Order: sequence, then C-alpha cells, then structure tokens
Amino acid sequence: MADWEIVKRLIQMVKEEDISGLSIEENGIKYEVRREKGGVVSTHLPAAHLVMPAAESAEAAEDQGLVAITSPMVGTFYRAPSPEAPSFVNAGDEVEVGKVVCIVEAMKLFNEIEAEVKGKVVKVLVENGQPVEYGQKLILIKKG
Repeated sequence: MADWEIVKRLIQMVKEEDISGLSIEENGIKYEVRREKGGVVSTHLPAAHLVMPAAESAEAAEDQGLVAITSPMVGTFYRAPSPEAPSFVNAGDEVEVGKVVCIVEAMKLFNEIEAEVKGKVVKVLVENGQPVEYGQKLILIKKG
C-alpha cells in the first residue's frame, strides 16, 4: 500500500470511529494520525526516529522486580489534576493500592489511574502532557 493510501485510511478511521488518534508501524515507518482542534493532523516518520529510551529502561526495570502502571487507553498523560496543582506522585513517594497516581485524558474525559500495588514510586516514565498509547508504561513502582 502506498504511503498516501495508508495516511488516507488512517484519517478515515479516526473520523469514522470518532477517536482522538491512532498510530501504526509498517515497513519501518511509523504513521500517526491524531485529531486536533480544527481538524485531523497526520505524520509519518521512520520508526527509528521515534525510539523512546524510557521504554527500554522500563523493560530493564521489570527484570529488577518492579511493577509498571500502564495506560488503559490512548490519550494524554497528566501528572497533576491541574497545571497549578502538585503532581499526584514523584519518584520516592510511597503509594497505597487505589491511590491516584496520574490522569490520562481521552476524548475530553479525564480518567484517574490508580496504583495497583502498595510500594514506592521508582520512576515516572512519561512527561506531563505527552501523548500515550494503550498499554504504554507510565510509572514504575517497587512493591513493598
């Protein structure tokens, strides 16, 4: 399938499914289409340019017995309930099961993400306001 056909199909899917965006990788190229105010924006870049070092460190962390909190949806990651408010958690903070650790905004709905284990926050892997994918690791917690 030609590049323009892929982009055209992705734009069509975003519009038809009324989702905020999606991305795929095909033949070493990552295509991303997301809905912005005023329309749909699309990009395609070689996948090598989109490698995220945080993901590599997250995989290494799993080998050390850490638990990763992952995004349950595609959306935008927020560390705090508002721009002026302090972060829900920072590295070194102790968390209990059920404590809100971040928010993922999807389609103008703010979804609170809770700790699934009791322990100590080792690292926040995502920057505030960054887009996140379904299943992406957000925060690492050492059980305890």
